[in-house]
Amino acid sequence: MFLQLSWVNLSRNLVLAYQSFGVVYGDLSTSPLYVYKSTFIGKLQNHQNEEAIFGAFSLIFWTLTLVPLLKYVFILLSADDNGEGGTFALYSLLCRHARFSLLPNQQAADEELSAYKYGPLTQAVGSSPLKRFLEKHKRLRTALLLVVLFGACMVIGDGVLTPAISVLSSVSGLQVTENKLTDGVVLLLACVILVGLFALQHFGTHRVAFIFAPVVIIWLLSIFCIGLYNTIRWNPKIVRAFSPLFIIKFFRETGKEGWISLGGILLSITGTEAMFADLGHFTAFSIRTYNFFCHLVGLLTKSQASLIIIIIQATIWMVRRKKLLAWKTILHNSRNGTAVTYLPQAIVVLLFLFLQLAFAFVIYPCLVVQYMGQAAFLSKNIPSISSSFYDSIPDTVFWPVFIIATLAAIVGSQAVITATFSIIKQCHALGCFPRVKVVHTSRHIYGQIYIPEINWILMILTLAITIGFRDTTLIGNAYGLACVTVMFITTCLMTLVIVFVWQKSVLIAALFLLFFGFIEGVYLTAAFMKVPQGGWVPIVLSCIFMGIMYVWHYGTCKKYNFDLHNKVSLKWLLGLGPSLGIVRVPGIGLIYSELATGVPAIFSHFVTNLPAFHNVLVFVCVKSVPVPYVSPEERFLIGRVCPRPYRMYRCIVRYGYKDIQRDDGDFENLLVQSIAEFIQMEAEEPQFSTSESSSIDGRMAVISTRTIQSSSTLMATEQEGLGVSNSFQSSKSLSLPGLLSAYDDENPQIRRRRVRFQLPPNPGMDASVREELIDLIQAKEAGVAYIMGHSYVKARRSSSFLKKLVIDMGYSFLRKNCRGPAVALNIPHISLIEVGMIYYV
Repeated sequence: MFLQLSWVNLSRNLVLAYQSFGVVYGDLSTSPLYVYKSTFIGKLQNHQNEEAIFGAFSLIFWTLTLVPLLKYVFILLSADDNGEGGTFALYSLLCRHARFSLLPNQQAADEELSAYKYGPLTQAVGSSPLKRFLEKHKRLRTALLLVVLFGACMVIGDGVLTPAISVLSSVSGLQVTENKLTDGVVLLLACVILVGLFALQHFGTHRVAFIFAPVVIIWLLSIFCIGLYNTIRWNPKIVRAFSPLFIIKFFRETGKEGWISLGGILLSITGTEAMFADLGHFTAFSIRTYNFFCHLVGLLTKSQASLIIIIIQATIWMVRRKKLLAWKTILHNSRNGTAVTYLPQAIVVLLFLFLQLAFAFVIYPCLVVQYMGQAAFLSKNIPSISSSFYDSIPDTVFWPVFIIATLAAIVGSQAVITATFSIIKQCHALGCFPRVKVVHTSRHIYGQIYIPEINWILMILTLAITIGFRDTTLIGNAYGLACVTVMFITTCLMTLVIVFVWQKSVLIAALFLLFFGFIEGVYLTAAFMKVPQGGWVPIVLSCIFMGIMYVWHYGTCKKYNFDLHNKVSLKWLLGLGPSLGIVRVPGIGLIYSELATGVPAIFSHFVTNLPAFHNVLVFVCVKSVPVPYVSPEERFLIGRVCPRPYRMYRCIVRYGYKDIQRDDGDFENLLVQSIAEFIQMEAEEPQFSTSESSSIDGRMAVISTRTIQSSSTLMATEQEGLGVSNSFQSSKSLSLPGLLSAYDDENPQIRRRRVRFQLPPNPGMDASVREELIDLIQAKEAGVAYIMGHSYVKARRSSSFLKKLVIDMGYSFLRKNCRGPAVALNIPHISLIEVGMIYYV
């Protein structure tokens, strides 16, 4: 039965999509504040004339047309990953269509995820020689991951540079007023705004997000009107510069200086990559409206549904012809209610169509007219190049435009800061970044997160750059290099997507790479020429973050390989018998491990060091899969480790690289219900336990939360006001319930539900199944303990000096100063048992 959302909820989701408009386009729309100044201040000081200004505008126009409009809006939007954009989305697509992933503990069951199958509806073809070559050589796959991580580090650099250049450029308008402020006062004001911007991150953007879209829209209309006014008043002949012949004249006149000045022209498209990376804001809206459309389609008659689908089909056909089959299927099945099968993908397509139309008919014309108006103004006012934007504003509207420009700069900075938090989260999901605290700042907007450590690091770095450079031209040199590097990496990844995901010919991919790679390569070489003039900043920042990522990824892989090669033998476990050679006491023990198969070596350490163990043992593995989101219905994989009398199970909890691990206090109850559902399923479906191997450590089943809610395997009753003692009625200690009560008082946001399970009356239930379910219920009543290994990773004595330096110093330092695994997994400290173990890798 479909969830029914009211029209009120739909209107709220429409508002969320409207707010996201400002986030997606905020950064790109503020570029006119500093482009012309960065272009002509420097090597082009001797070429500040009308012909050079016309040529610069022609370069800006064709750059905006070819890169943001053609490449990103009309090509890259078709390469989204379940509605997500950015380098990680492209890498995720590649990992699912070819064996490029370096994530450990991957399973064939992960390929059955619904999000895993997202993509073009093409038939499987034989593996190409290029694909086999890349899959065969691990070094090439490692190099691909390093390229993706380097792009991520450059995006983090954008998170430092964007607030600095945007805010400093906006407040510099105070220097063109009658009461001209000094550079020191402007710098102080910019620093105050930056400190306030980062200090407010803790409260979340949702509290002020309602002004994001209006600010960006008013800003775009303002610069459009100002540009049109300047074009008509100062020099209407500027329209001739739409011809690419002015580009040839520009380079013929300026020569090498003109080529180096491309670093300033490049700033006109900064924010394009952030636009692509921030697509997930619209995906959150599509997920929320999906349930509403499920209900809506069920209420329509066949004729009404057919009419709507035909209209939508005609629209989509112009953008994505390959999705036509999905719409025909919806039309064919509109009567029997199965039309909603393709609606999640359909909603994403419609929203991306909105993005494409918004950019092509709103963002793009406003930016082009503004740059054209500034060029027309500068062609008659050459001395105003250093403050071209504010000097071109008519005096009567100066202060309103100044205010909206400052607000637009803050919105653009906020978009990049939010994207930086998301990038850090994705790097951690790939096992390439230390554990950090992730705070959810909104209950309604999925994915709105705040990372305190990263926020303050970004603030310190942004203030250091603002105070150290004090010049938007130098900051622009750094900013341009970071942006064009990410664009070039995206082009390379998109080339692989064309071959392996879209399954097009290598020739088409080569043409794409040559065309856009040449354009961006020219800009990249020009940006590298400005490394001594500030361009070194993103390189240094990227090297620092890359070093952190490499050390963490290397140490994590070594630790995982140690566990993989030192797994406990199942024959040894079977030889111990169901009691495992120790006392089995009431309760559930959740043993956390990174292994998705087998028993970790640390379990034998537990057995030999602990005098007793819980009656029910569950090996829990929390892992990431190469998809952006995993639906709750597909999150849990449940299986059995040993034969039934051992009462040992395995639970694999799967998250996507953009999923948020929330602690709603209901994990224990869902786990018990999932195991009970698996026990019942195993008894009803003989294929799960017909062979001896499957009863030891065999097949696993996906246990849907929707199935659990409608299942009659266990009856759950929530206990209200019963106190904590009921959950620990088997405990002889009076201090434990008191400690748990104190823990709940200290953490009011995590109220764990007190649920009591009972078996429903079912005379036909098998006796062995009933006995196992009763043991599970009694174990849950006795209490749940979380068992983890407190590991120390050290390099072997025979290791090289470099390996000892990386493991013993670098990796150990990061482990000691990052969040512990128990904190990252939201494990309550009161129920945590840790056993120390040394890993010699």
